[in-house]
Amino acid sequence: MSKIRIVTDSSITIEPELIEKYNITIVPMSVMVDGVIYSDSDLREEGRFLEMMKNSKELPKTSQPPVGVFAEIYENLVKEGAEEIVSIHIMHTLSGTCEAARQGANLSGTKVTVIDSGFTDQCMKFQVVEAAKLAQAGADLEEITAHVDEVRKKSELFIGVSTLENLVKGGRIGRVTGLLSSLLNIRVMMELKDYQLNTIAKGRGAKTFTKWLDGFIQHAKESQVAEIGISYAGKPDFARELKEKLQVLGAPISVLETGSIIQTHTGEDAFAVMVRYV
Repeated sequence: MSKIRIVTDSSITIEPELIEKYNITIVPMSVMVDGVIYSDSDLREEGRFLEMMKNSKELPKTSQPPVGVFAEIYENLVKEGAEEIVSIHIMHTLSGTCEAARQGANLSGTKVTVIDSGFTDQCMKFQVVEAAKLAQAGADLEEITAHVDEVRKKSELFIGVSTLENLVKGGRIGRVTGLLSSLLNIRVMMELKDYQLNTIAKGRGAKTFTKWLDGFIQHAKESQVAEIGISYAGKPDFARELKEKLQVLGAPISVLETGSIIQTHTGEDAFAVMVRYV
C-alpha cells in the first residue's frame, strides 16, 4: 500500500471507478436547501440536486467541511498506514476549504501537505488523479507536489452560464470581471485563471457558446492535449455536442454531471470545458 495518501473535497467531479482504483479520499462539503443541511456526497444521483434547487424557496448555501472532519479523516488515514498525506482542494477564492484542511492538519498533528488546486471540478480531478497515480507507484512527496504544480500550470478551465442569477445571489458576481449584474439573462463564457473568473465572451444567443468553441479548438490545436473534461448542470445534450466537436483534438474526453457545490453557483444549463495539456 502507498505510504502517501491523496485527499480532496467533493467539489471535484470524478468517475467513481477512479476513486476506487487510486484509493482517493473525498471529504464531503455540505449544502443547505431551505434550512436542511445535506452532505454533497448524498446528492450525486443524476439530476436530483438540480430539481431540489429549482423547487427551493431560496438559493441553496454551500459550506466547506468542518475542521474536525478533516482532522478525523487525516488521523484515520495514518491509522491505516499512511505516512504522509497530500490534500488537494478547491481554490481559496471560491471556498474556505483549503484553510479548513490546514487547520484540520494542525489539529490532528499528522503530516499533511495542503495544496490549493487553483481550480475545482474536473480541472481539480486532473491534479488529484495524477497525484494518486504517482503515490500508488511509490513516488515521494517532492515528486508528487512538483507534478501537481506542473499539471495545474498546464490546465485550463472555461465555463459557460446561461443566466447570471445564481452567481449574483450567491455573491460570486463580484469575482466575475467585466459584467453588469443587471444583465441576468445573457449567455456568458468565462475563464478561470489566476484564481479569478474572467469574462471572455457574452451575448444573448446560443451562438455565443458555439463561436467560443470554434476559437477554443483552434487555440487548443496549437498544443498537445492530454485529456478533456466536460461537466454540465441540467440536461447532458449540449455537453454531448461539445464532446463530438472536441474529438477533433484527439484526446480522451470525460462527460460528467457536476455536483451540488458547483451547480449552486452556476445554475441550470451551465457547462464547463476543462483541458490538460501534455
